Amino acid sequence: MREICQGKLLEMLDERLKKAPLRLAIEGGSASGKTTLARLLEERYEAAVLHMDDFFLQPHQRTVPRLEEPGGNVDRERFLAEVLLPLSTGKAIEYRRFDCKTKTIEPPICLFPKRLTVIEGAYSMHPELSQFYDLSVFLDVESETQRARILKRNPQTADRFFSEWIPLEVRYFEMTHAKERCDFIIKQQQVR
Repeated sequence: MREICQGKLLEMLDERLKKAPLRLAIEGGSASGKTTLARLLEERYEAAVLHMDDFFLQPHQRTVPRLEEPGGNVDRERFLAEVLLPLSTGKAIEYRRFDCKTKTIEPPICLFPKRLTVIEGAYSMHPELSQFYDLSVFLDVESETQRARILKRNPQTADRFFSEWIPLEVRYFEMTHAKERCDFIIKQQQVR
C-alpha cells in the first residue's frame, strides 16, 4: 500500500489497460469521492461501474448477528454470486439492485465486462471479496471534509450518517484492515 495522487492512478491505469482488462475496487468512507472517481473512470475509459450501495441488505436479512459482523450490512454473498464470480470468468453479469427507498430488489440488469470494470463503495474490499480485484484504491477523507460534504449533499439523512452509517464503516475499516489491504491510498485533498 502506498499513497499516490489521482493523476498517478490514471497514468497507471493507462499503462495497465494496454496489456489486459482490469477489475478495480474503490474503497473508502462516506463522501470520500468514490462515486466521483468512478464517474471519471467511466467517462475516460468507458468503464463498467457497479456500486456497493446496490447491495445493501434487504429488511429480512438485517438480523442482530449479521449487523454485528464488520461489513455485515451489505449482501456480500449476493454481490459475490451475481457480480464477482461471473466477472472473474469474463461472463456477462446479471445483477439485481437493492432500492433503498422501497427496500426491495429490482429486476435484473445485464452488464457486460469491459476493459475496465470499477466496483465502488464502502465494503468493496471485504476479505471475502478482495481477491477478485486486480487493483484497489482507498480514498481517505478527513472527518471535517466528510462532515461538510454530507451536510451539503444529504441534509435530510445526515444524522443517520453520523450516528449509524459512518460508525459502521469505521468499525469495518478497523476490523478488516480494508485501508491497509488496498494497493494504493489517495488522500482526499488529491481527489478532485
